[in-house]
Amino acid sequence: MVQYNSFASWGWLESLSPETMASVEVVLGDVRDPNSVDEFVFDAEVVYHLAALIAIPYSYRAPRSYLETNAGGTLNVLEAARRHGTPRVVHTSTSEVYGTARRVPIDEQHPLQAQSPYAASKIAADKLAESYVLSFSLPVVTLRPFNTFGPRQSARAVIPTIISQLAAGQAEVQLGAVAPTRDFTFVTDTAQAFVAVGSAPLEQVAGKVLNSGTGREISIGDLAATVAALMGRPMQVAAAVERLRPPDSEVMRLVCDFSAMQSATGWSPNRTLEDGLSATIAWFSDPANLARYRPDAYNV
Repeated sequence: MVQYNSFASWGWLESLSPETMASVEVVLGDVRDPNSVDEFVFDAEVVYHLAALIAIPYSYRAPRSYLETNAGGTLNVLEAARRHGTPRVVHTSTSEVYGTARRVPIDEQHPLQAQSPYAASKIAADKLAESYVLSFSLPVVTLRPFNTFGPRQSARAVIPTIISQLAAGQAEVQLGAVAPTRDFTFVTDTAQAFVAVGSAPLEQVAGKVLNSGTGREISIGDLAATVAALMGRPMQVAAAVERLRPPDSEVMRLVCDFSAMQSATGWSPNRTLEDGLSATIAWFSDPANLARYRPDAYNV
Protein backbone atom coordinates (compact mmCIF):
# COMPACT_ATOMS: atom_id res chain seq x y z
CA MET A 1 0.00 0.00 0.00
CA VAL A 2 1.25 3.46 -0.90
CA GLN A 3 -0.46 6.63 0.24
CA TYR A 4 -3.09 7.84 -2.18
CA ASN A 5 -2.05 10.86 -4.24
CA SER A 6 -3.53 12.43 -7.36
CA PHE A 7 -0.38 11.68 -9.38
CA ALA A 8 -0.73 7.93 -8.69
CA SER A 9 2.95 8.07 -7.72
CA TRP A 10 4.55 4.97 -6.23
CA GLY A 11 7.60 6.85 -4.97
CA TRP A 12 10.88 4.94 -5.17
CA LEU A 13 9.06 1.80 -6.33
CA GLU A 14 8.90 3.47 -9.72
CA SER A 15 12.69 3.27 -10.02
CA LEU A 16 12.60 -0.53 -9.98
CA SER A 17 12.53 -2.59 -13.14
CA PRO A 18 9.26 -3.98 -14.53
CA GLU A 19 10.71 -7.46 -13.99
CA THR A 20 11.27 -6.73 -10.30
CA MET A 21 7.74 -5.35 -9.89
CA ALA A 22 6.02 -8.05 -11.95
CA SER A 23 4.97 -10.02 -8.87
CA VAL A 24 4.10 -6.97 -6.75
CA GLU A 25 0.60 -5.50 -6.54
CA VAL A 26 0.61 -1.84 -5.49
CA VAL A 27 -2.56 -0.40 -3.97
CA LEU A 28 -3.19 3.30 -3.37
CA GLY A 29 -4.82 3.92 -0.03
CA ASP A 30 -4.47 5.60 3.35
CA VAL A 31 -3.61 3.90 6.63
CA ARG A 32 -5.82 6.46 8.39
CA ASP A 33 -8.87 5.07 6.59
CA PRO A 34 -10.25 1.85 8.13
CA ASN A 35 -11.81 0.66 4.86
CA SER A 36 -8.54 1.03 2.94
CA VAL A 37 -6.72 -0.97 5.55
CA ASP A 38 -9.41 -3.63 5.91
CA GLU A 39 -9.41 -4.39 2.19
CA PHE A 40 -5.63 -4.47 2.11
CA VAL A 41 -5.19 -6.79 5.11
CA PHE A 42 -7.83 -9.29 4.01
CA ASP A 43 -6.34 -12.74 3.32
CA ALA A 44 -2.76 -11.66 4.11
CA GLU A 45 -0.45 -14.21 5.73
CA VAL A 46 1.93 -11.59 7.18
CA VAL A 47 1.22 -7.88 7.47
CA TYR A 48 4.27 -5.60 7.60
CA HIS A 49 3.11 -2.30 9.06
CA LEU A 50 5.58 0.49 8.22
CA ALA A 51 3.13 3.27 7.35
CA ALA A 52 4.01 6.34 9.42
CA LEU A 53 4.96 9.99 9.48
CA ILE A 54 8.58 9.92 10.61
CA ALA A 55 10.18 13.38 10.33
CA ILE A 56 10.74 14.61 13.88
CA PRO A 57 10.97 18.38 13.10
CA TYR A 58 7.63 18.36 11.27
CA SER A 59 5.99 16.71 14.28
CA TYR A 60 6.49 19.98 16.19
CA ARG A 61 4.45 21.77 13.52
CA ALA A 62 1.72 19.18 12.92
CA PRO A 63 1.45 16.90 15.97
CA ARG A 64 -2.17 15.91 15.36
CA SER A 65 -1.31 14.46 11.95
CA TYR A 66 1.31 12.25 13.63
CA LEU A 67 -1.16 10.96 16.19
CA GLU A 68 -3.79 10.28 13.54
CA THR A 69 -1.36 8.51 11.21
CA ASN A 70 0.97 6.70 13.60
CA ALA A 71 -1.44 5.78 16.39
CA GLY A 72 -4.76 5.88 14.53
CA GLY A 73 -3.30 4.11 11.51
CA THR A 74 -1.83 1.41 13.72
CA LEU A 75 -5.21 0.93 15.37
CA ASN A 76 -6.74 0.39 11.93
CA VAL A 77 -4.12 -2.22 11.05
CA LEU A 78 -4.57 -4.06 14.35
CA GLU A 79 -8.36 -4.03 14.09
CA ALA A 80 -8.28 -5.34 10.52
CA ALA A 81 -5.83 -8.08 11.51
CA ARG A 82 -8.03 -9.06 14.47
CA ARG A 83 -11.15 -9.11 12.30
CA HIS A 84 -9.53 -11.27 9.61
CA GLY A 85 -7.50 -13.52 11.89
CA THR A 86 -4.19 -12.48 10.32
CA PRO A 87 -1.55 -15.08 11.28
CA ARG A 88 1.19 -12.49 11.93
CA VAL A 89 1.56 -8.70 12.14
CA VAL A 90 4.99 -7.06 12.11
CA HIS A 91 4.65 -3.61 13.66
CA THR A 92 7.40 -1.03 13.14
CA SER A 93 8.59 0.97 16.13
CA THR A 94 11.63 3.28 16.42
CA SER A 95 14.57 3.79 18.75
CA GLU A 96 13.28 7.35 19.30
CA VAL A 97 10.74 5.94 21.78
CA TYR A 98 13.59 5.42 24.26
CA GLY A 99 14.64 9.06 24.31
CA THR A 100 18.11 9.87 25.61
CA ALA A 101 19.67 6.68 26.93
CA ARG A 102 19.51 6.25 30.69
CA ARG A 103 21.75 3.21 30.37
CA VAL A 104 23.67 1.67 27.49
CA PRO A 105 23.38 -0.36 25.48
CA ILE A 106 19.62 0.10 25.28
CA ASP A 107 17.63 -3.10 25.66
CA GLU A 108 13.89 -3.55 25.24
CA GLN A 109 13.25 -2.98 28.96
CA HIS A 110 14.64 0.56 28.81
CA PRO A 111 12.06 3.18 29.88
CA LEU A 112 10.11 4.92 27.12
CA GLN A 113 10.52 8.71 26.95
CA ALA A 114 8.54 10.87 24.54
CA GLN A 115 10.96 13.69 23.75
CA SER A 116 9.04 14.75 20.63
CA PRO A 117 5.44 14.53 19.39
CA TYR A 118 6.72 11.97 16.88
CA ALA A 119 8.09 9.77 19.68
CA ALA A 120 4.84 10.12 21.62
CA SER A 121 2.82 8.99 18.59
CA LYS A 122 5.06 5.95 18.14
CA ILE A 123 4.88 5.04 21.83
CA ALA A 124 1.09 5.20 21.52
CA ALA A 125 1.26 2.90 18.49
CA ASP A 126 3.57 0.47 20.30
CA LYS A 127 1.26 0.37 23.30
CA LEU A 128 -1.74 -0.27 21.05
CA ALA A 129 0.14 -3.23 19.58
CA GLU A 130 0.94 -4.46 23.08
CA SER A 131 -2.70 -4.11 24.11
CA TYR A 132 -3.90 -6.20 21.17
CA VAL A 133 -1.43 -8.93 22.12
CA LEU A 134 -2.61 -8.97 25.73
CA SER A 135 -6.32 -8.31 25.09
CA PHE A 136 -6.95 -10.37 21.96
CA SER A 137 -3.90 -12.66 21.64
CA LEU A 138 -3.18 -11.04 18.28
CA PRO A 139 0.16 -12.41 16.99
CA VAL A 140 2.05 -9.11 16.76
CA VAL A 141 5.83 -8.73 16.85
CA THR A 142 7.20 -5.20 17.21
CA LEU A 143 10.52 -4.46 15.50
CA ARG A 144 12.37 -1.43 16.86
CA PRO A 145 15.08 -0.38 14.36
CA PHE A 146 17.86 2.04 15.25
CA ASN A 147 18.57 4.77 12.65
CA THR A 148 18.42 3.06 9.29
CA PHE A 149 20.35 4.71 6.44
CA GLY A 150 21.26 4.00 2.82
CA PRO A 151 20.58 4.92 -0.81
CA ARG A 152 17.31 6.74 -1.62
CA GLN A 153 16.83 8.03 1.94
CA SER A 154 15.14 11.38 2.31
CA ALA A 155 17.38 14.38 2.95
CA ARG A 156 15.44 14.98 6.16
CA ALA A 157 17.88 12.40 7.64
CA VAL A 158 21.41 13.37 8.64
CA ILE A 159 23.49 11.02 6.45
CA PRO A 160 21.85 12.05 3.15
CA THR A 161 22.08 15.66 4.34
CA ILE A 162 25.85 15.39 4.79
CA ILE A 163 26.54 13.38 1.64
CA SER A 164 24.32 15.43 -0.67
CA GLN A 165 25.90 18.71 0.45
CA LEU A 166 29.42 17.40 -0.07
CA ALA A 167 28.52 15.72 -3.37
CA ALA A 168 27.12 19.05 -4.58
CA GLY A 169 30.51 20.63 -3.93
CA GLN A 170 29.73 22.45 -0.70
CA ALA A 171 32.73 22.62 1.65
CA GLU A 172 30.61 24.02 4.50
CA VAL A 173 28.03 21.49 5.63
CA GLN A 174 24.93 22.81 7.40
CA LEU A 175 23.99 20.66 10.39
CA GLY A 176 22.11 20.88 13.66
CA ALA A 177 23.49 19.47 16.90
CA VAL A 178 26.73 17.50 16.41
CA ALA A 179 27.17 16.08 19.92
CA PRO A 180 24.32 13.52 19.93
CA THR A 181 25.28 9.92 19.19
CA ARG A 182 23.36 7.41 17.12
CA ASP A 183 23.54 3.72 16.19
CA PHE A 184 23.36 3.68 12.38
CA THR A 185 22.17 0.51 10.64
CA PHE A 186 22.53 -0.02 6.89
CA VAL A 187 19.24 -0.47 5.09
CA THR A 188 19.87 -4.03 3.91
CA ASP A 189 20.46 -5.11 7.51
CA THR A 190 17.20 -3.49 8.61
CA ALA A 191 15.40 -5.16 5.70
CA GLN A 192 16.79 -8.52 6.77
CA ALA A 193 15.60 -7.81 10.32
CA PHE A 194 12.06 -7.40 8.97
CA VAL A 195 12.39 -10.66 7.05
CA ALA A 196 13.69 -12.36 10.19
CA VAL A 197 10.78 -11.36 12.44
CA GLY A 198 8.30 -12.09 9.66
CA SER A 199 9.58 -15.61 9.05
CA ALA A 200 10.92 -16.88 12.41
CA PRO A 201 8.81 -19.53 14.18
CA LEU A 202 5.85 -17.62 15.55
CA GLU A 203 6.31 -18.89 19.10
CA GLN A 204 9.77 -17.28 19.17
CA VAL A 205 8.61 -13.77 18.29
CA ALA A 206 4.86 -13.33 18.88
CA GLY A 207 4.14 -10.65 21.47
CA LYS A 208 7.75 -9.51 21.64
CA VAL A 209 9.44 -6.16 21.11
CA LEU A 210 12.84 -6.63 19.45
CA ASN A 211 15.59 -4.09 18.79
CA SER A 212 17.64 -4.11 15.59
CA GLY A 213 20.86 -2.15 15.48
CA THR A 214 24.64 -2.55 15.49
CA GLY A 215 25.71 -1.84 19.06
CA ARG A 216 28.06 0.89 17.82
CA GLU A 217 27.47 4.58 18.45
CA ILE A 218 29.01 7.59 16.74
CA SER A 219 28.46 11.30 17.26
CA ILE A 220 26.99 13.35 14.44
CA GLY A 221 30.18 15.41 14.33
CA ASP A 222 32.39 12.32 13.98
CA LEU A 223 29.96 10.90 11.43
CA ALA A 224 30.31 14.02 9.27
CA ALA A 225 34.10 13.78 9.47
CA THR A 226 33.95 10.09 8.49
CA VAL A 227 31.77 10.83 5.47
CA ALA A 228 34.06 13.65 4.35
CA ALA A 229 37.11 11.39 4.67
CA LEU A 230 35.44 8.61 2.66
CA MET A 231 34.52 11.14 -0.03
CA GLY A 232 37.97 12.76 0.01
CA ARG A 233 36.40 16.19 0.47
CA PRO A 234 37.41 19.07 2.72
CA MET A 235 34.64 19.99 5.13
CA GLN A 236 33.68 22.46 7.78
CA VAL A 237 30.50 22.10 9.82
CA ALA A 238 28.31 25.17 10.17
CA ALA A 239 25.62 25.22 12.85
CA ALA A 240 22.18 25.96 11.40
CA VAL A 241 19.73 27.16 14.04
CA GLU A 242 16.69 25.94 12.09
CA ARG A 243 18.08 22.39 12.22
CA LEU A 244 18.25 22.29 16.02
CA ARG A 245 15.60 20.54 18.09
CA PRO A 246 14.31 22.25 21.23
CA PRO A 247 16.93 21.55 23.96
CA ASP A 248 14.85 19.14 26.04
CA SER A 249 13.62 17.38 22.90
CA GLU A 250 17.03 16.42 21.54
CA VAL A 251 17.85 12.74 22.07
CA MET A 252 21.49 12.83 23.08
CA ARG A 253 22.47 9.16 23.00
CA LEU A 254 21.21 6.00 21.32
CA VAL A 255 23.05 2.68 21.11
CA CYS A 256 21.38 -0.68 20.58
CA ASP A 257 21.42 -3.96 22.46
CA PHE A 258 20.17 -6.41 19.80
CA SER A 259 20.87 -9.60 21.79
CA ALA A 260 17.16 -10.43 22.21
CA MET A 261 16.63 -10.12 18.45
CA GLN A 262 19.64 -12.32 17.77
CA SER A 263 18.44 -14.92 20.25
CA ALA A 264 14.87 -14.99 18.87
CA THR A 265 15.66 -14.98 15.14
CA GLY A 266 19.41 -15.44 14.60
CA TRP A 267 19.63 -11.97 13.02
CA SER A 268 22.71 -9.81 13.37
CA PRO A 269 24.00 -6.89 11.26
CA ASN A 270 26.37 -7.69 8.38
CA ARG A 271 27.47 -4.25 7.16
CA THR A 272 29.88 -1.99 9.00
CA LEU A 273 29.17 1.71 9.20
CA GLU A 274 32.02 2.50 6.81
CA ASP A 275 30.88 -0.15 4.33
CA GLY A 276 27.32 1.17 4.38
CA LEU A 277 28.48 4.77 4.07
CA SER A 278 30.61 3.89 1.05
CA ALA A 279 27.62 2.28 -0.69
CA THR A 280 25.44 5.28 0.15
CA ILE A 281 28.06 7.76 -1.04
CA ALA A 282 28.39 5.88 -4.34
CA TRP A 283 24.64 6.11 -4.91
CA PHE A 284 24.39 9.82 -4.08
CA SER A 285 27.47 10.59 -6.18
CA ASP A 286 25.63 9.50 -9.33
CA PRO A 287 24.50 12.83 -10.88
CA ALA A 288 21.14 11.34 -11.84
CA ASN A 289 20.45 10.43 -8.22
CA LEU A 290 21.83 13.65 -6.74
CA ALA A 291 19.58 15.63 -9.09
CA ARG A 292 16.57 14.39 -7.12
CA TYR A 293 17.79 16.29 -4.05
CA ARG A 294 18.12 19.96 -3.09
CA PRO A 295 21.35 20.09 -1.06
CA ASP A 296 21.02 23.79 -0.33
CA ALA A 297 17.55 23.41 1.21
CA TYR A 298 16.61 22.25 4.70
CA ASN A 299 14.22 19.32 4.48
CA VAL A 300 11.98 19.33 7.53
